[in-house]
Amino acid sequence: MNGVDVALTAGKAEAGEIAVVGLSCRLPKAAGPAEFWRLLRDGVDATGEAPDDRWVGDTQSPRRGGFLDQMDHFDADFFGISPREAVAMDPRQRLLLELSWEALEDTRIVPATLRGSRTGVFVGAMGDDYAVLMSRLGQETIGQHTLTGSSRAIIANRVSRFLGLRGPSLTVDTAQSSSLVAVHMACESLRRGESTVAIAGGVSLNILAESTVSAWKVGALSPDGRCHTFDARANGYARGEGGAVVVLKKLDDALADGDKIYCVIAGGAVNNEGEGDGDGSGLTVPSRSAQTDVIQEAYQRASVDPTEVQYVELHGTGTKVGDPIEAAALGAALGTRRPADSPLLVGSVKTNVGHLEGAAGITGMLKVVLSLRHRLLPPSLNFVEANPDIPLDELRLRVHTHLADWPERSRRLVAGVSAFGMGGTNCHLVLAEAPVRGSDVRIPGGESAESSAPVVSSSVVPWVVSGRSESALREQARRLAVHVEADPGLDSVGVGAALVSTRASLEHRAVVLGTGRDELIAGLAGLASGEQGAGVVTGQSMAGGRGVVFVFPGQGSQWVGMAQGLLAVSPVFAERMRECAQALAPFVEWDLLEVLGDQEALERTDVVQPVLWAVMVSLAQVWQSLGVTPAAVVGHSQGEVAAACVAGGLSLDDAARIIAVRSRLLDRELSGRGGMASVRLPLDEVESLLARWAGRLSVAAVNGLSWVVVSGDADAVAELVSAGEAGEFRVRRMAADGAGHSAQVERIKGELIESLAGIVSGEGRVAFYSTVTGELTDTRELDAEYWYRNARETVQFADTTRALAAADYGTFVEVSPHPVLVPSLEETLFESHPAAVVTGTLRRGEDESEQLVAAVARLHVSGVPVEWSAGGGRKRRMGGVPPDAVCRGPVFPPLLYISETADVLILVVV
Repeated sequence: MNGVDVALTAGKAEAGEIAVVGLSCRLPKAAGPAEFWRLLRDGVDATGEAPDDRWVGDTQSPRRGGFLDQMDHFDADFFGISPREAVAMDPRQRLLLELSWEALEDTRIVPATLRGSRTGVFVGAMGDDYAVLMSRLGQETIGQHTLTGSSRAIIANRVSRFLGLRGPSLTVDTAQSSSLVAVHMACESLRRGESTVAIAGGVSLNILAESTVSAWKVGALSPDGRCHTFDARANGYARGEGGAVVVLKKLDDALADGDKIYCVIAGGAVNNEGEGDGDGSGLTVPSRSAQTDVIQEAYQRASVDPTEVQYVELHGTGTKVGDPIEAAALGAALGTRRPADSPLLVGSVKTNVGHLEGAAGITGMLKVVLSLRHRLLPPSLNFVEANPDIPLDELRLRVHTHLADWPERSRRLVAGVSAFGMGGTNCHLVLAEAPVRGSDVRIPGGESAESSAPVVSSSVVPWVVSGRSESALREQARRLAVHVEADPGLDSVGVGAALVSTRASLEHRAVVLGTGRDELIAGLAGLASGEQGAGVVTGQSMAGGRGVVFVFPGQGSQWVGMAQGLLAVSPVFAERMRECAQALAPFVEWDLLEVLGDQEALERTDVVQPVLWAVMVSLAQVWQSLGVTPAAVVGHSQGEVAAACVAGGLSLDDAARIIAVRSRLLDRELSGRGGMASVRLPLDEVESLLARWAGRLSVAAVNGLSWVVVSGDADAVAELVSAGEAGEFRVRRMAADGAGHSAQVERIKGELIESLAGIVSGEGRVAFYSTVTGELTDTRELDAEYWYRNARETVQFADTTRALAAADYGTFVEVSPHPVLVPSLEETLFESHPAAVVTGTLRRGEDESEQLVAAVARLHVSGVPVEWSAGGGRKRRMGGVPPDAVCRGPVFPPLLYISETADVLILVVV
């Protein structure tokens, strides 16, 4: 941390310290923490005249304050809430849902990972403007959502319900100290072990004119609508609105998890003024002694010497009565023990955004969190001359009025935050800067992230984006493009890591693929405009059913040089290939890794089949390392050996023996004696066609509705191909010089069964669908006789595909060096299952790592869970990324109640 030697370092976390690991806010002129910091840093007064749709007709109270834009807007679909329920919901419930989601994103926690956890929700809120507003609509408008929508308790409970959280969930109302008390309660819950993570904050919205009139009549509001904290002009405060949320963890947990830590909460205290100072003052008059006590207790609990604190964020309402009492209490607790030349700096965020009442404490705390993070103190506004009733010099206090470095930067930075409720409940928290770590997080780019060795390294970087709707997806792409363009220091791999590790995968998805920053930004721009480029994969999360099916083809997917690229960039693939080579070694006279680039060798059946088996088994290992585990497997012809191995029915050694013996016998007995061809006709038409050749040709495989493979004598196959090329039908000669799955295979029956007699298959881990039987088959039945049938009988691939679809399997991955079965799979599946997902793995002659990343992208956008992080590897700075896009729209009821005294309701159609 700039070389500064501070008291706390990682590994020496003070007992009980709580880490602030995530932030969010929605404040006047600040839609998020970054905008809020700029507002504070630049000394912006965010108050202004009330929007035209607020308090029309009210002339009794000041119209100036801190207001949110589009306070009534909400994306109900994003949170799975019906339009009717959204209208019934207090806007504070809506706002807290948004802020909680954004704070978790800032924490780099995917919200779904907290489901069922002991995560607590602690929220400060006061007043019930919306409940009063809705009650005026009359009994006829009361519906099933009215009770929950207007209940203050549900503000917190709504978040717990949506995220599936099992920790404490409560809305705290201690008036103006509510949100800071909520944070204190969250810290205590974490310290007790009651919560493992806590979401804490506060929300406040100024909906009714009556609330402002009430504050005006009690003398709390400034006639000029500004807060002059500790100034001689102090005459009340301006009301503000908005909310803020922090995500908290125990410091040890945050350090262990590698979290970004903004600062720590060292301790805090809460008390009540009881009878006050015994001077007969009313309920709302603050107690100096109680405020002094709560501040002193906070530092005692935090084990922090009061002389170490350098700044205190005041409650600072700017009232004639409250300011002098707060100053005296603070001076007694912290100031008078300080040297005269080192006064305690103080300020109030209320001078920037107004008094957020139930959310005031968290707003002040957020200011301190950001100040500690940036090691800068922003100015407190509207201070010219001290209130004559506040002897600042005597109290050793100084109002901080300019942007400056934090004082005493050579020491650990420490600050306090105060919030006092009008009913006498006071709270003070002690905050300190985050501990030094070996690799700190830069601002604003992000933090270092380390992962284990990658499953595959690729020059292609995936940027994963999603949204609840198509429009939200495009907006998210636009936001990300703007965000990355604005920060040239962002690393494209780091941004990709943040997107896959810290953002929820919503229903509408896209993966932008590129080798560099410019290519990725261009892909985002195209996605945002609806013009999808070649490097963009899009889809909707619809993959369901019983899981993924791995499909292993027979001969035909091979190509010279296959797997060599992946060997160089995927340790997982390379290791499994070496294991396959060892398993094959007793049965073959060639080296697996050497023949991958040998064209002549790959033309031999006894080489190409074992090589394909090894490549497919190794690709399956890569897929599983990427989090894609098969629920079922199916193999086509020789592909059944790989399928049985991956299913767990065969050991690697036994599978190697089967494929080696099978291919050696087929090569010896069939090579040069026949051929095979693929005919694009339905099975019944093919069978009629083959009658011309009177038994010299037969059906070898039925791959789809109009995909039939024929095998037989070489001259008969040549005649068939000639007939097709003459225009009778579509036909393609296959790269095979033997008549597989024909009567010619009967020559190897005895020797094959004898050679495989000792193999005992076991019970598989996943479902094995046989293309010999066309149905689910117990792998314990895969004996030597079965493997003869596998070579001799017609491959019932189409029937087996239908059986899988009927069993509710909806996602199919062809695990091969080139997709040869994808077209027939699509033809068969889409007839009855149009939402089925079918993809290959690699493609002939294409960069294998790029093809694999693209295949992973295709599965991801369809809804299949994948472990994107497994594709990382190098230590990277995880780039900051914008929050998920929500499509907010107005959900207020079609009435706004304006006047405190009006007998006639003014209707405003929205």
